[in-house]
Amino acid sequence: MRYVCSVCGYVYDEEREGKPFSELPESWKCPVCKAAKPLFAPDAPDDVPAPAAEPAVSAAAPGEEYAGLTVGELAALCSNLARGCEKQYNATAQALFTELAGYFSAVSPEHESPTVEKLAEMLRADLGVRYPNMQAAASAAGDRGLQRVRVWGEKVTNMLSSLVAQYMSEGEAMLRGTDIWVCSVCGFVYIGGRPPELCPVCKVPAWKFDKIEGRASA
Repeated sequence: MRYVCSVCGYVYDEEREGKPFSELPESWKCPVCKAAKPLFAPDAPDDVPAPAAEPAVSAAAPGEEYAGLTVGELAALCSNLARGCEKQYNATAQALFTELAGYFSAVSPEHESPTVEKLAEMLRADLGVRYPNMQAAASAAGDRGLQRVRVWGEKVTNMLSSLVAQYMSEGEAMLRGTDIWVCSVCGFVYIGGRPPELCPVCKVPAWKFDKIEGRASA
């Protein structure tokens, strides 16, 4: 039996490894991207029929899909779009989205009593509702670019959800004696002494990773 990492695609082959996946400890992580064991799924054989297409979602009026977003969410959206434009070498659009992200960040109020539990809840909503809706919309429109964005975003969000769950279990001990690296292109988060040679999600080289420094104590 083979099990595939939902983040980077690494395959754990029980026959080759000589140990059933079920017997690996729950603390075991993907050797490539360090995704947690629950992010692995059995590798479906080629003759398994593809799942039925998801129902198309109704098209929203221009701008309507952004009506419910907070100022902070708009800042994050524009920042992500700027990164996407950078990847596509569209400097003009990148500059415009960067300017918008800066504006929304500047006028965004501080979140009242933010918690790790709230972050975990938001990530679960992204994975359970928003990404499936995004895939349905992309499929209905035949938009391959949007489908790629969905794939990358879902992989990164899976990793973030896993890291948040680990942090809720281990606390600050999880980050002691190590560093945090974030891919500047897709947002993949890696915890380790140095970044991976290639981003497990978007495949850019290690120099595209930014090291996140801890905040100074007040």
